[in-house]
Amino acid sequence: MANIAEIDTSRLPRHVAVIMDGNGRWATSRGLDRSAGHVEGVKTVRRITEAASETGIEYLTLYTFSTENWNRPKAEVDALMHLIVIAIERETPDLIKNNVRLRMIGDVNRLPAEARERLDRCIADTAACTGLTLTLALSYSSRWEILEACRRFATDVKEGRKSPESMAADADFEQYLTTASMPDPDLLIRTGGDHRVSNYLLWQIAYAEIYVTDTFWPDFSREDFFTAIANYQNRERRFGLTSAQIK
Repeated sequence: MANIAEIDTSRLPRHVAVIMDGNGRWATSRGLDRSAGHVEGVKTVRRITEAASETGIEYLTLYTFSTENWNRPKAEVDALMHLIVIAIERETPDLIKNNVRLRMIGDVNRLPAEARERLDRCIADTAACTGLTLTLALSYSSRWEILEACRRFATDVKEGRKSPESMAADADFEQYLTTASMPDPDLLIRTGGDHRVSNYLLWQIAYAEIYVTDTFWPDFSREDFFTAIANYQNRERRFGLTSAQIK
């Protein structure tokens, strides 16, 4: 396990994305209702947000609720939506105190109106913060995002603002993504042991370093987070080049 003193602050990932997996399995393994895992997972969100802010990470993006999650039992979905809203409202004063800006990406039109309004208020309350940007991927899937980006570009072409030839580089497409204001993730952390990216930031993680741990999200500690950062710092990032070219 690493601690913050072992982190080289001159080589931090600017953007860390996290697939927070294992809440339900954590609860089930303890004979608890799955909702207990989500409650415990909220505590981990606070813990890791504080650790990222303290370390000097600029962007932290958390896969909070996927579009596929809408297919879960309605009681679980309703409880999770309620929990997310209550947790964010409760944490907003501390986010402001710690200079953390809150953002949200995803198909937010599918969120219950009251939940969206309350989350929008929390986002507005932290808009002036200039430290860590904490982004919640809510009702999010990467395929949805890419299709929406294509639709927006097609609309711009149809209305004469763009031509097909103007889509000439990655940056031309990225401006249509929900993450347009952020750098691509340098590090993707997945808890819970599964080795897949689950329709998460597929365009953006093209060159992200991937770190998988068997630890369920509710048990993921500050030391686990620092270990992931230290692991990232021990890797050689070549972006298609050779080691000799990098050196």
